[in-house]
Amino acid sequence: MDLDWLKDFLALAELKSFSRAADMRNVTQPAFSRRIRALEDWVGTPLFVRGAQGACLTPAGNHFQPLAADMIRGLDRARRDTRAVGERDTVALSIAATHALSFTFFPSWIRRHVRFEALGTLNLISDSMEACEQIMLGGEVHFLLCHYHAEAPTRFEPNRFQSVQVGDDVLVPVCAPDAEGRPAWPLPGAPEQPTRLLAYSQASGLGRILTAHQAVRTEAVHSETGFTSHLAATLMTMAREGHGVAWLPRTLAEEDLSRGRLVRAGPEQFDIPIEIRLFRSPDCRNHAADELWSDLSDIRAGGPPP
Repeated sequence: MDLDWLKDFLALAELKSFSRAADMRNVTQPAFSRRIRALEDWVGTPLFVRGAQGACLTPAGNHFQPLAADMIRGLDRARRDTRAVGERDTVALSIAATHALSFTFFPSWIRRHVRFEALGTLNLISDSMEACEQIMLGGEVHFLLCHYHAEAPTRFEPNRFQSVQVGDDVLVPVCAPDAEGRPAWPLPGAPEQPTRLLAYSQASGLGRILTAHQAVRTEAVHSETGFTSHLAATLMTMAREGHGVAWLPRTLAEEDLSRGRLVRAGPEQFDIPIEIRLFRSPDCRNHAADELWSDLSDIRAGGPPP
């Protein structure tokens, strides 16, 4: 039995769609379906009822779901504990961060809070928000650094996952300038010439924020999606090349804005203030993580975000 089969099972039980679960697990749908079938063969009974509307758990699947979650947690805990024994003489810190923050905010922020000569090993994992959530929920990292908005959902229960605001940002709609330096794709658009949107895919945390934010849904009505990606850097390149409007973190787009390669596509009413927030794992802990959290908590108690 493969551990990935259990993770596949839980993804399908949650999403109830083979295609969405396969995307979440970053495998092709045929390979995902084979792994689900292999798990059912190993268990010895069907775990899902397949239908036109997706997949739902059989009574056996409902019984197996909490057991599978317990098995994954137990194996993850055994791995972490064993690894901790092997790393006893080396202080290690693991942080997952979304792509945009990995190369804009993270380098200067971590330098202010960690003495590398005393740390030993720092491991940064850069990925989409969806992938980072999976890593965090699996107890594989000490912290997750991401953009956050109160209206957008995360998979972290507040009673289990502590978090602290460590910075702020703004999502700004930007596009390439026309020959006169005006927005080539102005907001809010018009019925006869809708604005082309460069959108974030489902795996993106920034995409969740845009979807949840009421102003974007109600005011940018004359628009059509022309391109999607979970990478803000890709959307920035597409916007710079004149393909449409992208809502980008100001920290990412500020150099292009200052050099005139990008311009605002609309007034400030289209801006979306967001936080940069650090989530702490309840399962992956060590002395270095405790020290960093204590430092951040002390700073937070005494003033604005560090």
